[in-house]
Order: sequence, then structure tokens, then C-alpha cells
Amino acid sequence: MIKTNTQLSHYLDYIKNETLLAIDTEFRRIDSYYPELCLIQIASKGRLECFDVLSIDNLEPLFKKLYDNKTKWIVHSARQDIEALYVLSSRIPSSIFDTQIAASFLNYPLQVSYQSLTESIQNVLLEKKFTRFDWKKRPLPSDVLQYALDDVKYLIPIYKKLTNELIREKKLEWAEEEFKFLLKKETYSPNLKQILKKTKGISKLSSQQIDMAIKLVFWRETIAQKKNKPRKWVMSDEKLIDYASGNNKIPRGEINEFENFSTMALDFNYKDLIKIPKPLSENELTKKNKLKKQINALSIEHNLPTELICNSKNLVNFIRGDDLNTLNSGWRSRIFKI
Repeated sequence: MIKTNTQLSHYLDYIKNETLLAIDTEFRRIDSYYPELCLIQIASKGRLECFDVLSIDNLEPLFKKLYDNKTKWIVHSARQDIEALYVLSSRIPSSIFDTQIAASFLNYPLQVSYQSLTESIQNVLLEKKFTRFDWKKRPLPSDVLQYALDDVKYLIPIYKKLTNELIREKKLEWAEEEFKFLLKKETYSPNLKQILKKTKGISKLSSQQIDMAIKLVFWRETIAQKKNKPRKWVMSDEKLIDYASGNNKIPRGEINEFENFSTMALDFNYKDLIKIPKPLSENELTKKNKLKKQINALSIEHNLPTELICNSKNLVNFIRGDDLNTLNSGWRSRIFKI
């Protein structure tokens, strides 16, 4: 395991001509708002290595290599790994191949696990016995390090296998379109709309109470980010709804800060996000059933999971004109011939 700047320098010299790197991370997110990166694992053509993020003083040389425009990342289910690295580096990779997304275009389950792919493609059965391990613990036992290295050991062979199959089925361009979402910085910003929607009990409030709840949700998010604490440590959903409904008063120590925050203008209408969805009309239901049949037929024709083409929620949004991009753009529009 690489623990020092000197070791890191020697490693980077060893891989200076490598452009294909398999990457995984281990991080903690138990008592913090942002992921706390603890370990980076990298596989190159001829070497497996772990990097002790908690020991290395200067990660910038590693970041220069990772974020070089010639470097392509091979990652399985990449979003959380990119986010964990983004918190430290403030950068997004130039190019990526996500083996989970790629596999879905070859009719593997939509969120197929890395373990399933290694078993299916490499005939290797990996255990997940350290899933809940505390990665801040030091020193790391040898079997834990081996477990971490196994998470990148087979990524490049899997990448090559999936790439060949995607080329053969003329789907590589489709998969690459899906990867682009992972290369947008906004993907890793807190999704305030989703946070609001997931706040338990907010849809049951009156119109006036919802106004207060919305302000509390955004105030809580601001404090959680500032203090780097889980949002529910700042204020649970239950307490938030109690304050919004007037059943309890906001603690005196927080009221001034909250009142200052609540005067801020919110730049879009969040009330629309917490309305209970209306049942489909007869005409909308007819359209949905017709499109579902078309999606099922396309799923069989192109050997794709139906959910990859369009899930039920996006289908309803598409019918109602709220999401015109799902079937009207990219590879989906080409197979729909829209």
C-alpha cells in the first residue's frame, strides 16, 4: 500500500504511459455530510495498488494523472467513486467506462453487481465480507487490503469483454451516451429537488405549512453542508414537520439564523414537486399502455432491459409532457424512430 509522497512518485513514474486505469474507492459516510475518502484502489496493465488517502500528504500528483485528458477510468457503478474523489479534487474525469451501465446494454440486470460480473465473465467468485468495514481504521489488515484490491483486479478484463460485445451488437455508442451523465459536475451537487421530495410527511401539510417546511428543508441542508454533518443530525424529518406544522417551536438558539435564511428568494416553485401525482386519465392510460407495448417489443428486439429504455415514472412524465428528453433524444429516439 502506498502511504508516502515518495512511494506515490515512484508509482506515478511506473504508470506514466498508462492511459487505461481501473479505479475504485473506499470511503466513510456515517457521521458526515460529504463522503470521507479513505482508500483509492487502482489497477493498470501490470500493477495493482492501494493508496492510503489518510497518510499521503499531497495527492495532487495522483490527481494530475487521474484527471489527465488522456486517462480513461474503468469503474463499476462509478457515481459514488467519482463523488468521493470530487470532494477532494474538485475535478471530474475526462473519460469513463462504467461496467455496470455497459453491462445493462447487454441485457444484464440494470444494476448488476461487480461480483455478478466477475462470476459471469471471469468465472471468479468474490466475497463481500468487508462491506461494512470501517475504512478509517489503521493499520488495514492484509485480508481487508486484498478485498479492496479485488474490487479493481478484474475491471480491465471485464471492460475489454464488454467493449467487444457492445461493438459486436452496435451498442458502444449508446453506452457512451449514458456515461456522459457521470461527466457532468452538476451530477455531484446536492439534488435539492429530490431532498425535498424525500422529506417524510411534507406532502401531508397544508399550503401555509408547506411554505415553512420548504424553508426548513433548505436551511437544514445549508447547515448540514456547513458543518459537514448528516442532514438528519441537524434536524430529523419528524422534527422538521413538527416545526412546520406548528406543533413545536424552533429552538431559540437557531431561530435567528433560520429567520435570516428564510428571507432568501427560492428560484423555482418547489410546491409543484410535493403535489401528490394525479391518477392517469383514460386517454393518458391508453397512451401509456400503447408505449409500454412498444417498449416491450423494443426490449426484445434490441436485447435490452425495459427499464433501461424507459422506466414507469419517466414514461408518465413523457406522456404528460414533463420529460421530453427521455424518448426524444440520443439512442432512445433512434430505436423509437421519434
